[in-house]
Amino acid sequence: MSSMAKEIVSCVKAAYASQTTLEIRGAGTKSFLGSRPNGAKPLSITGHSGVIEYDPAELVLVARAGTPLKEIETLLKNNRQMLGFEPPFVDQGATLGGAVAAGLAGPRRAYAGGVRDFILGASFVNGKGEKVTAGGKVMKNVAGFDLFRPMARSMGTLGVLLKISLRLLPMPEGEKTLVHEENDERRALEKMNRWPCATQAISAACWDGRHIRIRLSGSASGIEHARSQIGGEYIDGEDYWQDLNNFRLEFFQQASRLWRISVAPLSEPFGDYSQLIDWGGAQRWVKSAEPPASIRSRASQLGGHADCFSDDPAVATFHPLEEGLLKVNRRFKEALDPAGIFNPGRLHPEF
Repeated sequence: MSSMAKEIVSCVKAAYASQTTLEIRGAGTKSFLGSRPNGAKPLSITGHSGVIEYDPAELVLVARAGTPLKEIETLLKNNRQMLGFEPPFVDQGATLGGAVAAGLAGPRRAYAGGVRDFILGASFVNGKGEKVTAGGKVMKNVAGFDLFRPMARSMGTLGVLLKISLRLLPMPEGEKTLVHEENDERRALEKMNRWPCATQAISAACWDGRHIRIRLSGSASGIEHARSQIGGEYIDGEDYWQDLNNFRLEFFQQASRLWRISVAPLSEPFGDYSQLIDWGGAQRWVKSAEPPASIRSRASQLGGHADCFSDDPAVATFHPLEEGLLKVNRRFKEALDPAGIFNPGRLHPEF
């Protein structure tokens, strides 16, 4: 265990003994998500950084939680490999631990998998100051009850991540973006969900109300075959996908409350709102000043949920949990953090 990890363990043990709440902090790139715990003692993990192990042949990387994603991506790029979940905020200094804790993934999510799908194992400190290690560095060690995947999107409420083992993906030989004109939402959703049946080269699909953009990844011949199947014109799309992933598109700059709606890809249109649809329909960015209850009620009607991505202290970030899920989450929290010292209220008012 590194000296920084020992310091973290010692700090958590002391906090547990004194019933002191802790606010786990990384680079702060996602500080707008969730409620900040009042009066909590800051616990920074940014100093706990560095790649511990990297095996390009096995497509596996192990790194400390405070390691900047930029450092990891630079290392992987030298071997033409990448993080398959395409995390946002890389250029702003986002860390690996923060990426896992927030569970955010980019445009490739619907075609390659989310954050938790790439985690092979993790070490973390529970609420008693005990170091817990779960999973491993190969898929065969991941079977059975795991304690590491729930860390994805836990917002630091279950433990302090120390190190994470990740499965990697080879970087595609090439990528090109196709554009189709389409102003009807239903037709756009139908096309974005039909085209992946014709080709496996699709790695992103987005609709902005006027155009469908499709990113194709793979060999030159594979990309050309995909184009022959779905049509469209090539455009320069590299900056577009980066800007979409990092909230830099003009859509995100216009003033209004921003909602992330998560639903099944072919769900009914959300409504007459200013919106941007990603993940082939599964992620819908909606701008609306309507009461949060109205937005969340509509999301529930469609079988999904709505999270507020605007830094608005009057609106809870995360969609309220149904009673069954609330009970499961409450019991999991009590098992790993019995005194409730980690990021209280960040994910849910109770924990």
